[in-house]
Amino acid sequence: MTEAQWQSRTVEQQVSGMPTSDGAGVKLTRVLTQNLQRRLDPFLMLDEFRSDNPGDYIAGFPSHPHRGFETVTYMLAGRMRHRDSGNNEGLLGPGGVQWMTAGRGVIHSEMPEQEDGLMHGFQLWINLPAARKMIPAAYRDIPAAEIPLLQEADGVAVKVIAGQYREQAGAIRQPDTEPLYLDLQLPAGGSRDIDIAAGHNAFVYVYHGSVSIEGVSVPQQRMAILGNSGDGVRLHSDGGASVLVLSGQPLREPIAQYGPFVMNTRAELEQAFADYQQGRLA
Repeated sequence: MTEAQWQSRTVEQQVSGMPTSDGAGVKLTRVLTQNLQRRLDPFLMLDEFRSDNPGDYIAGFPSHPHRGFETVTYMLAGRMRHRDSGNNEGLLGPGGVQWMTAGRGVIHSEMPEQEDGLMHGFQLWINLPAARKMIPAAYRDIPAAEIPLLQEADGVAVKVIAGQYREQAGAIRQPDTEPLYLDLQLPAGGSRDIDIAAGHNAFVYVYHGSVSIEGVSVPQQRMAILGNSGDGVRLHSDGGASVLVLSGQPLREPIAQYGPFVMNTRAELEQAFADYQQGRLA
């Protein structure tokens, strides 16, 4: 395909995050909410946490259960300690990623390892297909040094967390949902075309600065849901921007969610809750 033939997807809808709290009172912005799960299948949730006030984050996320999906925590600033029922433990530091497959069940905690300073990052939830919801739980702690970072000649920097960007494979490959997870740093006047697989649902989240997509301005802390026609997304920033680009293969299965459990039917949710109450979840 020539450059002239390549077409960008357009902005279908913009979404502002909703201030909320989770865990033991951690203040965060919920960007991808439950009402968007069908449209952005396989993605279930995206939270951004960003504060330099310890009172907003110091209580952390004490032990809590999950079943039926994956969580991806990406830290930009600060440190978070992970412990879980599978005897996994890891310290998530700046630039690092924690990729946890809850599968049939895990009980874990995520607690800050700092008493002051900036805590900034994201947590993404990705669904698992019905056939793999009850697989054994798994955990990967990926330090910043192990995540490919491409510093390109025009000043654009691309961190490839998952999937593939041009010829560079990301730190994670997930065949079930084929997620693409990129963190782009665009300098003032910078542009970049990002390929997105046909049929995959995709969105862009701007966490610093602003970008334009086919003439539509997307400001800071705004998610742009992309239409499904086109070869990818063309991003441009007049003043410089930091942007997450995500896409994935939709599962097209029923979604039944009750808090930290994501299954396909109400009966499976009731079983998950009973297993947790009776100590059988993990």
